[in-house]
Amino acid sequence: MNKIVSEDILEISNEIERSYFQNKTILISGASGFLPAYIVDFLMHLNSNYKDQQTKLICLVRNLPKALSRFETHLDSPLIDVISHDINIPFNYEFDINIIIHAASQASPKYYNVDPVGTLLPNVIGTNNLLQLALTKKTSSFLFFSSGEVYGQNRSDSFDEKDYGVVDPLSVRSSYAESKRMGENMCVSYAHQYKMDIKIIRPFHTYGPKMNLDDGRVFADFVSDIIENKNIIIKSDGKTERCYCYLKDAVIGFLKVLIYGDSGHAYNIGNPDETYSVSELAKKILETQKDTKLKLIFQEHDNKDYLKSPYFKMIPNINKVRELGWNPTTTVLEGFDRTIKSYIQNDK
Repeated sequence: MNKIVSEDILEISNEIERSYFQNKTILISGASGFLPAYIVDFLMHLNSNYKDQQTKLICLVRNLPKALSRFETHLDSPLIDVISHDINIPFNYEFDINIIIHAASQASPKYYNVDPVGTLLPNVIGTNNLLQLALTKKTSSFLFFSSGEVYGQNRSDSFDEKDYGVVDPLSVRSSYAESKRMGENMCVSYAHQYKMDIKIIRPFHTYGPKMNLDDGRVFADFVSDIIENKNIIIKSDGKTERCYCYLKDAVIGFLKVLIYGDSGHAYNIGNPDETYSVSELAKKILETQKDTKLKLIFQEHDNKDYLKSPYFKMIPNINKVRELGWNPTTTVLEGFDRTIKSYIQNDK
């Protein structure tokens, strides 16, 4: 496994109590996606290092070749099954399932315009299918990956889990945010009606090793530019502000919500201490490259397929998840340095 990834997984294992997952069967939808794949790496690390761990993983994926490549180092184990399945179709499984982590979703903005239906269905139909499966299997815990996009256009500079703004239901770009909102309501409705243990996480901008560099989001573009030794190009005015959370920190937050969070509650997962405008972020990433001659260039952008976010500033309040013992610690300088090195190491 990549050295940077291995270090991250070891740090996660130092923060998370392994007994919660011991002798459990865990289904993860969208398992080869950027965020949940690190959870798979962590759980397989436990299996590899503790003979009594015996955590069985059912990884549901849409792109089987991609998933087999991503999980290549784990496939010799009998404790992982990678299964090609569209969660918009009910999934049948013969044995018990103790935990379900629903992370299947088209999170990249590049899909919102070209495939809005494909964007919304996993968050609604797929969520219902997995909630029904959890109900049938009497699953002990269910974790739903929502998004900071559910807050919409928010007037607050730092919003907590109840500070909702406007999402335009007649905007095609809202296919993601509105379907995540519906997915959340389905989760709390099942939790209420059937007394199920269901938690919701709302990740904000998260970056790190193994993210898709053609994701369409600016931080992925910037890392791609650095790796290819190209000048960083900003295709906007560079003033939009976001907070940036390193993947290792985010995964610790996800798992703490799963283990310690209250059922029917949502938790922001982001790093408000690392908030930058797009242009500031580009400069920070360039700072990680000592002695570089690369430059920051502003360029007109005319991609009709890409729908620009209407939200100028998205900064979460994370006091609620801090009460569960989570706090992000990785700075943008450190995190993007590690991210870039992880790709360079992969090429060697």
